[in-house]
Amino acid sequence: MTTTPRILEVRTRILKKNDELARELRGRFERAGVLVVNMVSSPGTGKTAFLEETLTRLAARGEPVAAVVGDLETDNDARRLARSGVPVRQIQTHGLCHLEADMIAAQLEGWDLAQLHYLFIENVGNLVCPTSWDLGESVRLALLSVTEGEDKPLKYPGLFNTADVAAITKIDLAAACEFDRDLARANIDAVRPGMRILETSAKTGAGLDEWLAYLGKRRAELTKD
Repeated sequence: MTTTPRILEVRTRILKKNDELARELRGRFERAGVLVVNMVSSPGTGKTAFLEETLTRLAARGEPVAAVVGDLETDNDARRLARSGVPVRQIQTHGLCHLEADMIAAQLEGWDLAQLHYLFIENVGNLVCPTSWDLGESVRLALLSVTEGEDKPLKYPGLFNTADVAAITKIDLAAACEFDRDLARANIDAVRPGMRILETSAKTGAGLDEWLAYLGKRRAELTKD
């Protein structure tokens, strides 16, 4: 009869330790002036394509940027993102459904954070587990693809409740998927009223200028003091 309380106690201790390290990381990032973005979505949302285009455009502007990529196995996404020409490091979780703060801390070795403007963290594809784990980020981005349906925010409110901004991806396929943009926006707003929502396509570039402008504004706020 003591099994469940014991499990809860262990989980609470683990999360507390993670949160303490995440606070240290956040302070370290803020002192260095680097905006850290934690990208969370289900598998197949187009997160990697979205990030590749983001990295490529920022690098073309001369913005120092890097990325850390989380996957259960393989380094496929890291090799793909490296085509942007920016530093990319891969974390293989070997079955763990989320990234944790200590994993991020371990990947920072050898990087001069003060030389970066942006650091992107592509979390493991999952809509549940990553929401509980603070990675020290300044921005949490929730991504929703038009191929997933408009009700994802209602089914997985935890992610959208903890996000700072949402991106609807693959918007170029909206008509083919009979995706109801207004309904998707209403569902997001029902969970997180007033949250910024971007409609994007890594293929056509739709919404990416707005996304980069958002990032620039958030970094300016981070470094204004």
